[in-house]
Amino acid sequence: HSDSLLPKNYISACHVCAQQKGDHRAPAGLLCPLPNPSRPWSHIALDFVVGLPESQGFTCIMSVVDRFSKACHLVPLKGLPSSTVTAKLLVKHVFRLHGIPTEILSDRGPQFVARVWKEFAEALGAKVALTSGHHPQTNGQCERLNQELGAMLRCVCSSQPNTWSTHLAWIEYAHNCHVSTSTGQSPFEASLGYQPSLFPQQSLASVSIPQFLRGARRAWASTRAALERTAARNKQLADRHRRPAPLYTLGQDVWLSSRDIPLKASSRKLTPRFIGPFRVLDTPTPTTVRLDLPRNMKVHPVFHISLVKPVGSSPLCPAPAPPPPARLYKGGLVYSVRRILDSRPRGRGVQYLVDWEGYGPEERSWVPRSFIMDHSLIRDYEESVARTPGSVR
Repeated sequence: HSDSLLPKNYISACHVCAQQKGDHRAPAGLLCPLPNPSRPWSHIALDFVVGLPESQGFTCIMSVVDRFSKACHLVPLKGLPSSTVTAKLLVKHVFRLHGIPTEILSDRGPQFVARVWKEFAEALGAKVALTSGHHPQTNGQCERLNQELGAMLRCVCSSQPNTWSTHLAWIEYAHNCHVSTSTGQSPFEASLGYQPSLFPQQSLASVSIPQFLRGARRAWASTRAALERTAARNKQLADRHRRPAPLYTLGQDVWLSSRDIPLKASSRKLTPRFIGPFRVLDTPTPTTVRLDLPRNMKVHPVFHISLVKPVGSSPLCPAPAPPPPARLYKGGLVYSVRRILDSRPRGRGVQYLVDWEGYGPEERSWVPRSFIMDHSLIRDYEESVARTPGSVR
């Protein structure tokens, strides 16, 4: 039995296997639903729909969802707004109608990571909640609304795409009238306490103020209970296709999935599936880790645990040697180069994509020809290009 474990132990600790082979297991990390709000419009989610054809000067949509009632507001825009414009839009289309929320959830778009946006939220006393890197499921409310919005737009204006902005108000109204599977009520019922009719009725029964308030409180209580049941059911269903994640500790080394990382490579198809290893600096939430990334990667360092995996170790497979130290040459530091991967013209010269000895693909960089001291590297690269069929340089 112990002999059968030897190959498995070796493979789990092999850095080449860990980087180059895909992970075909169920995603790590059980579902961790966001806490359910206790009243309408206290917690909102925000996103943008882009890539739409121009319609009366509008090219995109700001979608705002109330996480309690599932009510939405859809605002046509002429382009992606800045942080300041986004704040003004929320005041005009949301806050003046429903009050200032406790929390605003969004992705990590440039509008929402800017200092202006954080200062705006702090001035209102609202908490800014951002999704973890490359994990849009955190903002699933808006992602689901955007899918529904796209389907409805295709239904009503596929033959005349440039008229979508004229249908947006009715699409919003239809969404807010439709019963949500999460709450068992329409967004209008859950947020306002009544269901407006699509067309005026012949006679409307008068409702006293106390009756209206009691009805609204009952609607909120039933909505809250329905949300908790839905969250529990969704977690149960989602966890069937997931596995518990390892417990990551501070200082632990992990591999990071390269799926959403813009690596410098001549062939994306053949780049490593995982890069690293990187050290864990913090665990902000039970489902995210903060990694110590090189500055030149220019990505947010917090990732969902489904995008990382621990670095294995085994006496059968010693860890690779550390990168060779830099040498002092003519008053500056020089580093060893493994090979040249690609070239590109820059101005009157040429730059080469360099794979550094002892470093992963995340450290690759473009350097001028004059920076390469060993000219045999350039000769080897040019010969390999010349041998490639159909290559043109």
